[in-house]
Amino acid sequence: MPDDSSSSARSTDEPGGRLWAGLRSLLFGGESEPTLRDQIEEAIEEHEGDAPTQGDLSPVERQMLRNLLDFGERTVGEICVPRADIVAVAETISFADLVRTFAEAEHSRLPVYRESLDSVVGMVHVKDVFTILAETRAPPATIAPLIREPRYVPESMGVLDLLAEMRATRTHLAIVLDEYSGTEGLVTIEDLVEEIVGDIEDEHDEAAAELLVPLDDGLWEADARTELEDVAEAIDPRLAEIEEDVDTLGGLASVLAGHVPQPGEVVDHPSGWQLEVTEGDTRRVTRLRLHPPIAVPAEE
Repeated sequence: MPDDSSSSARSTDEPGGRLWAGLRSLLFGGESEPTLRDQIEEAIEEHEGDAPTQGDLSPVERQMLRNLLDFGERTVGEICVPRADIVAVAETISFADLVRTFAEAEHSRLPVYRESLDSVVGMVHVKDVFTILAETRAPPATIAPLIREPRYVPESMGVLDLLAEMRATRTHLAIVLDEYSGTEGLVTIEDLVEEIVGDIEDEHDEAAAELLVPLDDGLWEADARTELEDVAEAIDPRLAEIEEDVDTLGGLASVLAGHVPQPGEVVDHPSGWQLEVTEGDTRRVTRLRLHPPIAVPAEE
């Protein structure tokens, strides 16, 4: 009686057998063993909703474990503070204005740029500024002595690699560069930790405004950072139907207007919705009011 296993092995060694094996893998997926990551994710899903027993993982620990599994697969470009939200100062800024900017921004570090944000030359730490003020020393003529060297990293870099690099170099801020070496955003070591443990807020953090707030008569107040996917799910799927590569309401308003719309400006959406800009500046839109399409009475 022929040995089926040996004949099967011979068939896959032949050109036709290898072709069929490749097609089968392409169409139906490979038969490789699940990875350790897959096994951990599956184990967490199996026990979703279970009350933790003594010594078992708590719901918070399970969520942190999920975040950690996802964390290792993400890139710096996916988690960085976007360019539009960066608070930075020019290298020509006076010391008094630098102090004022620190007070208004409530950040511990500020990037320093030359001519434009695409040329970040360093960063200033509030500790260095406070030391001069506390010791009542004469302020420097320029902020050059206060500028420190940040990290410059590509947006494709893995977040785990960046975390390890920032720990090794004892650097807490990195400038994220796009493929043309322009500034894409920035990331702090706190941003990286928050991806695992969740948002870390202190007594100075204000309560975050809700992204979408329903009003009377079908109107909505919206944060410009709201993802179009969330708008489609909560309000109207048609608002997310756009050919251009935009992900947020603010980006949608700018694309429809052909420029950065200013407060008071109303932008028409093909669906009949109107996007009224309520807050913003020359560089970006921050909040909008969404007006529903006007109902047309049916003809008798």
